[in-house]
Amino acid sequence: MPGSTEKGASQPVKERAQGVRMMDLDAKLEEIEKQWESLGKTLTDTISGGDGRTYRDQARRHAELGRIVEKWNALRSAKQRLAEAEVLLHDSDPEISAMARDEVESLRPQIESLTQDMRVLLLPRDPRDERNVILEIRAGTGGEEAALFARDLFRMYTRYAERRGWEMEVLSLSPSDMGGVKEVVASVQGERVYSVLKFESGTHRVQRIPVTEAGGRIHTSAVTVAVLPEADEVEVDIKPEDLRITVQRSSGPGGQSVNTTDSSVRVIHIPTGMIVTCQDEKSQHKNKAKALSVLRARLLEREQQRRQAERSAARKQQIGSGDRSERIRTYNFPQNRVTDHRIGLSLHRLPEILDGDLEEMIEALTLEEQIRLLAAE
Repeated sequence: MPGSTEKGASQPVKERAQGVRMMDLDAKLEEIEKQWESLGKTLTDTISGGDGRTYRDQARRHAELGRIVEKWNALRSAKQRLAEAEVLLHDSDPEISAMARDEVESLRPQIESLTQDMRVLLLPRDPRDERNVILEIRAGTGGEEAALFARDLFRMYTRYAERRGWEMEVLSLSPSDMGGVKEVVASVQGERVYSVLKFESGTHRVQRIPVTEAGGRIHTSAVTVAVLPEADEVEVDIKPEDLRITVQRSSGPGGQSVNTTDSSVRVIHIPTGMIVTCQDEKSQHKNKAKALSVLRARLLEREQQRRQAERSAARKQQIGSGDRSERIRTYNFPQNRVTDHRIGLSLHRLPEILDGDLEEMIEALTLEEQIRLLAAE
């Protein structure tokens, strides 16, 4: 049915969350409240000292701790009201005891919900969650049909970014002969971009009848998506002698100046062989800066993957080869269905999702990750 949701044989993630063991909240929360109060006092000194970067980091941390303290205050208030209501359960006045009974029945599920919220807020955070990202989409197996679907996915993420109030900027784009996209690289900037989009990394598979198919047969194609957190210069030290930078005339749409200005920048990182091209700006210097930003993000991801591989040899790479058999998600046009294979979630509203309505899918993936972390405590 259109708009329906399936979750396979697994229990809904919210139900499974109830079985995860409790934490000793109070001691930890008292320490967090002290940190929040102390950080609030130092923020004024930090901004007056002129260190804008440190101030932004501390302000972000203060706001994060503030959300925890606010939730804890609500939990403490509810517990206090519950204790008072439980005393009144034994009042000699029947009306008062009846009101107390209603209060208790109302407060217990509220406290359970607040406690669960607290546990989620206290989960360890990925330090990269607050970062902007470099989004890379590449056509895999499937030829022109894969390129057309890569264009569809890029539009999907563009529309989703608009819904979230994020800014998306194309850094490089390689079109296909039929109006598809062989490869597109874009920066996405906004609030907690990586925390949301990191679940999109992997192989996306499409099943539909291509426009080039005269016999009406359904074809399967694949597109790879990589979501790379932007790296600071201090995190990735790129030596000038490790770079080979060439400048050439830009190609493709963009007006008269695109064919008359030597603005397209191609950067080769000699030690790794990584190549980044940026031609979005008319300014050679801006294109060079953007190309280096992409290179830093790729090098940081490479280093993080190397470290994670040392800790767990079984860890999957962020994206696959683009083969049809590999996939994190399938977009089935004949069935109007999008299935995320990692959590067994199917949504029967494919047009809306391709128009950028990704919230339900991403919320389910986020909740599943929270449950995994809670279970590992």
